[in-house]
Amino acid sequence: MEYREIGSTDLSVSSLCMGTMQFGWSADKSTSLKVLSAGFDSGVNFIDTADIYSRWVPGNSGGEAESILGEWLKSSGISRDKVIIATKLRGQMGDTPAGEGLSPAYISKAAEASLDRLQTDYIDLYQPHWSDPNIPIEETLRAFEDLIKQGKVRYIGCSNYKADELRTTLATAIREGLPRYESLQPHYNLLHRQEFEEELSEICSKNGLGVIPYSPLAGGFLTGKYRKGQPVPDSVRAGHLKHAMTDENFALIDKMDLLAKGKKASISQIALAWLLANPLVTSPIIGPNKLSQLKDNLAVLDIKLTPDEKQVLDDATAWN
Repeated sequence: MEYREIGSTDLSVSSLCMGTMQFGWSADKSTSLKVLSAGFDSGVNFIDTADIYSRWVPGNSGGEAESILGEWLKSSGISRDKVIIATKLRGQMGDTPAGEGLSPAYISKAAEASLDRLQTDYIDLYQPHWSDPNIPIEETLRAFEDLIKQGKVRYIGCSNYKADELRTTLATAIREGLPRYESLQPHYNLLHRQEFEEELSEICSKNGLGVIPYSPLAGGFLTGKYRKGQPVPDSVRAGHLKHAMTDENFALIDKMDLLAKGKKASISQIALAWLLANPLVTSPIIGPNKLSQLKDNLAVLDIKLTPDEKQVLDDATAWN
């Protein structure tokens, strides 16, 4: 396992990040605990979660993934300083307008709730899930500063920020002498490149921000399980991928398949290897819901794309 520092922090994280959106959803608690332990034993020390995971599941209220992670931390006997925990806030966690957002009062409340579920005294990387146009950026950053001074948060990052939002936030932090976002979690994969590459990539490079891409396998499309002319599996996820099932994207899968066979790899490993070949990328977020998927994901660490191989994929999905 390779380890990289996030932004200008001293957080040394594994080159793959364990995502937890599937915990309490497509992976039950027992499986989730096994995946966490197997990942850690393989060198994955970076775990990303969010308070809203997985509120959308019938019977869930949010916080399920954090609670599973907290139970694992407590029962595993692993020293807290050996694990880098990132979590997120901003999403709706209550039934009133006061149950979400980035106001100072809500940030304080959300942090305490996450700390309780995680069964820990501090969060290594605390991140707004997305921006809040209703709250001045300075107020949000001062609230995060308070948490850092209290020792409840070590560093802050952000997720799903647009280029103008990220620029403004970084400029405000410098102007007011406040903590800055040290990382960005963008939606970034071979099928979804423009959003990050058009402007955000330059901002991250210029400011030395860590980049922690989510959905590296495009919701499962980049695993190769969907092929042109073959029946589409009857699943909720497949229904969400109809937009991706184009001739161009199926041609991409064929190119990835050729690369994979040449390297005795899987198509999903090629997708992850493409991200890891980008020097801006710190740690893609994987989301295995069973041990076999984790094993497949981890095997990417033995795969390197040559510049020519990467260029083939770049050209196949070029947006500009």
